[in-house]
Amino acid sequence: MHDLTLIRHGQAQTGAKTEASYDSLSTLGLQQAAWLGEHIRASHGYDHVVSGSLNRQVQTAQGLGLDAPRSIDARLNEMDYFGLAASLEQTAGIPWPRSEAEFSTHVVKLLSAWRAGDIIDGLESYDDFCARITGALNDARARGGRVLIVTSAGVIATLTSLALELDVPAKSRMFANVAHTSVHRFSLRDDGLHLTQFAATPHFDHADRQEARTYI
Repeated sequence: MHDLTLIRHGQAQTGAKTEASYDSLSTLGLQQAAWLGEHIRASHGYDHVVSGSLNRQVQTAQGLGLDAPRSIDARLNEMDYFGLAASLEQTAGIPWPRSEAEFSTHVVKLLSAWRAGDIIDGLESYDDFCARITGALNDARARGGRVLIVTSAGVIATLTSLALELDVPAKSRMFANVAHTSVHRFSLRDDGLHLTQFAATPHFDHADRQEARTYI
C-alpha cells in the first residue's frame, strides 16, 4: 500500500476569463500556502514535493516553505477548463458562468460534454486526461517515502471520481468542494485507487481564518 497526499493550489486570480490571466496566486493564495506550510512543518514532513508546471501550482509548492526537494511533473496540470468552456459555448451555446451559482451548473454541463466526447477538435480528451494524471500518481509512488503533490481541483475531483466510481453530477459536487490548499489522500493498492481523505483544511481551523477558505 502506498499513500500519497495531494493539495490544491492556493487561490489564483478569481474572475479571470483566460488561463494566462488566471494562472498566478492572489495575495490570499500566497497566504493560504504559507499557513498550510506552517501546519505541515509543525506536524510532520515530506521527503519530496511534486507539482504541476502551472504557475499557480509551482508558486504554491514554493510558498509552503518545506525543507524537501521539489520537482515538476506537467501531467499534474489542470484540465483545460477555459478551452472546454469555449467548446461548450461554441457547440451548445452555453456561456461562461457569471456567478458561483451559475458555475455550479456550468461545471456539470461541461464535464458531461467532455466525458461524452462532445468537444471541439484539438482539446485533450477525458480518457487522455485520466491516463496522464493516474500515470503521474504511479510515478510519484515509485519515488518512495512521503510524497506531497501540488495540483488542481479538476485533477483531485477526477481521481476521487475514479476511486469512488462516481457519475458526472456527483463528480461535479466533489469538484465544487475542493477548497484552495485543501488536503486529500489517496492510497494505491493492488486492487486499485482508494480515497482515504478528502478536502481537509486544518490550517483554516482558527477563528481569524474562517473567511480565508475559498473555492473559486
